[in-house]
Order: sequence, then structure tokens, then C-alpha cells
Amino acid sequence: MLLFSDTALLVLFALVLDALIGDPPWLWRHVPHPVVLFGKIIEIADQDFNTPDAPEGRRKLYGTIFLIALVACALLTGTLLEVIFRGLPFGEIGIVVVGGIFIAQRSLYDHVAAVRDGLSQGGLAGGRKAVAMIVGRDPEQLDEAGVARAAIESCAENHADGVVAPTLWFLLLGLPGLLAYKAVNTADSMIGHKTDRHRAFGWASARFDDLVNLPAARLSGLLLAFSGPLFGKGIGESLQIMRRDAPNHRSPNAGWPEAAMAAVLGLALAGPRVYPGYTVDDPFMNADGRREATAGDIARALKAMVFACALQTGIVALIAIVSIPF
Repeated sequence: MLLFSDTALLVLFALVLDALIGDPPWLWRHVPHPVVLFGKIIEIADQDFNTPDAPEGRRKLYGTIFLIALVACALLTGTLLEVIFRGLPFGEIGIVVVGGIFIAQRSLYDHVAAVRDGLSQGGLAGGRKAVAMIVGRDPEQLDEAGVARAAIESCAENHADGVVAPTLWFLLLGLPGLLAYKAVNTADSMIGHKTDRHRAFGWASARFDDLVNLPAARLSGLLLAFSGPLFGKGIGESLQIMRRDAPNHRSPNAGWPEAAMAAVLGLALAGPRVYPGYTVDDPFMNADGRREATAGDIARALKAMVFACALQTGIVALIAIVSIPF
């Protein structure tokens, strides 16, 4: 029995579809994006069950129960969709389309490129406006170098959880795995924060997101490290810096792609950051690197990400070829 059957081929087509088309704005102006629907469910649960005056233990329990229910619903929805599509003539096209919707290669590129263009054309104000769309930190606390570093860090981290992780779970578990992953990741982005409101209710979402992203983050770092020769950096040197610095990051996962990106670009990334309501005092990834990042460095980060995406697509294509029964 083949491990991936025809799923690898469908994942390959989904990756190509997303790279070519991405998320067309005209479509999502008329119908809600599935991630928005996840967000609405999470927002309602946060309002109804995360009562500030409840004991912390109860809020943590409610958050855990909600996460279990959310994942179960996502798994069920994904299973139903896959059964329906596979029962229709050419229904595999539907699986490819749904897969492409939940993989974020093109949209990530566009959002990070907007920061590059904002800095280049609109200076600090333009960069701050664009970077506020992709990071949670306070943009008013960032200078031009800080805006550039924030965009590059977001590019690296979101390559892991917006590209590699959904591809991996889609490959392993089909649409059920893909939808369940996106539900968990959306919950983490909305309620998995260390603020007074969400520290307890979002605890389960944050911890489970760490778990499901663990393999993808390391794979993302590996893929990004292989882009090193494009910038005159050896792959071995980039991997060494990644292994050395990633465990020092506050996140068990974000440090891997961020350290790899820092290594290949010769930049110092992460470090102290200001978020609404709290600050973090992290060590730098590749602390010996340059800290004065520019719009040009954002362009280089996008080049590294495109290379990593292409390499991932090649790996999936190889798996698809190997999985074809002869």
C-alpha cells in the first residue's frame, strides 16, 4: 500500500495553483474566506466563554474544550469534503482548489512585498502602514530598520506556518489534516497570546499549535538554509547558525526559520520587541549579523522564500512520482 497514494499529486497541483493565483481579492469580496469563518467561530467562543471574572482554571478548561470541539469540527468538515469530492467526476479538482486556498505562498509574498514597496516608496510611514498588516507588534515603535526586520521575520515565520505546515498536514492527512491545522493555527493567532485576557483561555490553542508546527518549523528552516548560496552563504554555515540560535528563541518553533533566514541574509533578527500590552526581551538570531535592515533586505528575504517554496514543490513532486503505481 502506497503511503501517499494520489494525495501527493493533488498537493503538488494545489501548490502550483496557489503560486500562480493565490487569493484573488475579487473572490473574497463576494464570499467569506474559510479562515475568516474559523475566525468568527473563535471570536464568538472568546466572547461567550472567556469571561474575565471567571477563575483562571475554569477559563483554561473552557479554552481546552473549545479547541477540541473546533478541531473535531474541522476534521469532520474536511472528511465530508473529501468524500464528496472523491465521489464526483473530476472531483479531485475541488480538493486541489480547497488545498490551494489554505496554502499561503502567493499571499505571503504579496504582503511582505507590500512592506518592501511601502518602505521604498513611502518611507517610514509607508513601511509602518504595510507592516501593521502582517505583524502583531506595535508599528509606531519601529524605525525603518525595525520595519524591515519585522517584515523579514514575518516572512520566515509564516513560511513555516503558512506554507510548509499546511502542505505537510495536507500531504499526511488530506483535507481533514489541512483544515484541522488551519483551525488550530487561526485559534493560536487570535487567542494564543500571553495577555491577561488570553493567557488562560488561549493556553491550549497556543500549546497545541506549538506541537503541530514543530516538524514544519524545522523543515522550513532547512529549506531556507538551502537558499544560502544565492547570497554567498554556505548551506553548512547556515544550518550551524540555525541549530545554535533557534533553541534560544522564546517560541519553540519560530526560531528555526528565523535563525535560518538571519543566517542566509547575514542579518540579526528577533531580539527585543514591543507588542500591544507586553514586551519580549529575546536574544538575537545570528547576533553577529547586521541589524540595520533595509527594503533591499526584504527583497532578498522574498528571494530566499521563493527558493524554499520551489524546493518544497520539487520534493512534493518527487513524492508524487514515487507514489504513482506502475
